[in-house]
Amino acid sequence: MTASGPNGTEKAARPAFVLASASPRRLDLLAQLGLTPDRVFPADIDETPARDEQPRPYVRRMAAEKAVSVASQITDPALVLGADTVVALGRRILPKAEDRDTARACLRMLSGRRHTVLTAIHCRPTATWPNGRVCERIVETAVTFSRLTEQQIEALLDAGDWQGKAGGYALQGHAAGFIRFVSGSPSAVIGLPLFETAQLLRGQPYHWVS
Repeated sequence: MTASGPNGTEKAARPAFVLASASPRRLDLLAQLGLTPDRVFPADIDETPARDEQPRPYVRRMAAEKAVSVASQITDPALVLGADTVVALGRRILPKAEDRDTARACLRMLSGRRHTVLTAIHCRPTATWPNGRVCERIVETAVTFSRLTEQQIEALLDAGDWQGKAGGYALQGHAAGFIRFVSGSPSAVIGLPLFETAQLLRGQPYHWVS
């Protein structure tokens, strides 16, 4: 596809921007950069950690596999953004809380302790956009919870915003009242590091963000 440029010249139209995630939090964060994806295409991949896989290699692999999977299914010129977030206690990757018992177990482990949230982002152009660049970043943020009583844990579970969240909590949710310390990128804990995402997009051809 082409578009008219200055003085009647032609230039290629900007490729589509595709988010390889259905996360409403990531959509909201992209909106803060003034960017709305042309398409939301959740990746369908196996997110099971490999045996003895460490948090940093795991989150990097997940973001890349999401972007690669989606890019391989799009025939038009596009730039795909994949992202993944994990909560880690040392070398242990905490699960995404899909049920109340899992969320309770995560909150008990995080109570009174410092942990690390790692978010990886991966940009992958489709094969039909050879000018695009493959690039990635991993952002680490330290988070410390106050000591939680069982009653406080149950109240957080009743609030319900733990569902589907890595480590069983959301920084932008009810757990925020129990978080003593954040060192790093709060937006990365929520799901997308805004500064690093903007930097990657500024390094691509075309005007993606200001």
